[in-house]
Amino acid sequence: MATTFWIGGYGGDLGGDASGIGVLSGDDGREPVTLVHGGDAAAAPSPSWLAAHPSRDVVYAALEGQGAVQAYIRSGDAALSPLGDPVDAGELVCHLAVAPDGGFLVASCYGDGRVVRIPLAADGRLGTAEVAPPADDPYAVEGIDDAAASDRASHAHAAAFLPDGRIATTDLGFDQVRIWRAGATGLVADSRVVLPRGVGPRHMVVHPSGHLHVVTEHSCEVFTLAVARDGTWSIVAVTTVSPGVLVGANAPAELSRSKDGTTLYAGIRGSDAVAALRVRGAGDIVEPLALAESGVAWPRHHLVHDGALLVAGQLSGEISVLDLDDRTGAPGRVRHRTAAPSPTHLVLAR
Repeated sequence: MATTFWIGGYGGDLGGDASGIGVLSGDDGREPVTLVHGGDAAAAPSPSWLAAHPSRDVVYAALEGQGAVQAYIRSGDAALSPLGDPVDAGELVCHLAVAPDGGFLVASCYGDGRVVRIPLAADGRLGTAEVAPPADDPYAVEGIDDAAASDRASHAHAAAFLPDGRIATTDLGFDQVRIWRAGATGLVADSRVVLPRGVGPRHMVVHPSGHLHVVTEHSCEVFTLAVARDGTWSIVAVTTVSPGVLVGANAPAELSRSKDGTTLYAGIRGSDAVAALRVRGAGDIVEPLALAESGVAWPRHHLVHDGALLVAGQLSGEISVLDLDDRTGAPGRVRHRTAAPSPTHLVLAR
C-alpha cells in the first residue's frame, strides 16, 4: 500500500516551476527510502499552502499569487478535482488552518495583512469570505513618522486553533500574536500578545500542554506563550533556535513538533539547516538540542512522519528525508531525496 502526500508549490506567477498540487508517494512503512514525485494531482497556480479537511477527503489550497482559496476533492488515488469556485481572500494568501470540527477555515494574507474566516459547508465547499478587523501597529507612536516606522506594515502569516476554541494568528510585520473568538459571522478580536519590535513572528505550533510556541523569522527565536486562569495570554519563555544560527543571515520558516511534544523542529532558510529544540517542564522550558543539514536549499516547510522528517526545499526543487534519533528526536543524516518542482508545503493525504 502506498502512502501519499500532497505537495504545495510556487508556479510561474511567483517565480517557481510548480504547475499544480503535486503528489509524493512511497511504500507504506518504507517511505524514507521509497518516496517519489508522481506529477500533479491537480493543475493550480501557485498552491503554496495546503490544508486538509478533518473528516472529508477534501484539501484546500492557498493560491498565493491570485489571492484566493480553492477547495479540491479527491477523485482518485493520486488525483484531485476542484470543489466549487475559488474564493477571494487577500493579497498573497500564504497560510490556511481548518477548524477541528471542519466548520470553517482561517486564511492569513501576507500582502495586505488580512485575516479571513471562510465557512465550510457539510461537503467541504467554501462559503463567503469574512474579513476580520485589521491589525494596528503596537509600536506606532502618534505624531512620529520616522523611516523605521514607515517601513512597517501588517503581514498576517499563520493561524492556530487553541485548546479552548479560540484562534491565534501571527502578524509578522506588526510583531504580535492576535487572539480571536469565532463569532456567528466571523472572527471577533479577543486580545493580543505583543512581541519585541522587529522579531517577525511567523509560524506556530500548539504543545500538548496548551502552550503556544512561535518561531520568529527575523530574530531566529522561539517564543513560548501560556494562558492564565483568567484567559489572558503572555510570553513565558524565549530561546534562540540554535546557538549556531546567525541572526540577519538566516530566516526560520516552519515550526513543527514531535507527536509527544518533547521536540520542536525549525527549518532555517539561509544556512539551509533544521534546528531541533527540547521541550521540558510543563511545555514552558525550551532549549536548543541539535542542528543538522536539511539536504535542500531554502527549507520552506517540513513534516514529521513516522520517525523521519520530510523537508521541502523551495529553491533546490527537492524533498529530502532526514532520520530522527529514536531516543533524542534529533535530526540526523539525509536518507533520501526526490525531485519536486519548487515545493513549499507538504501535507499527508487522508
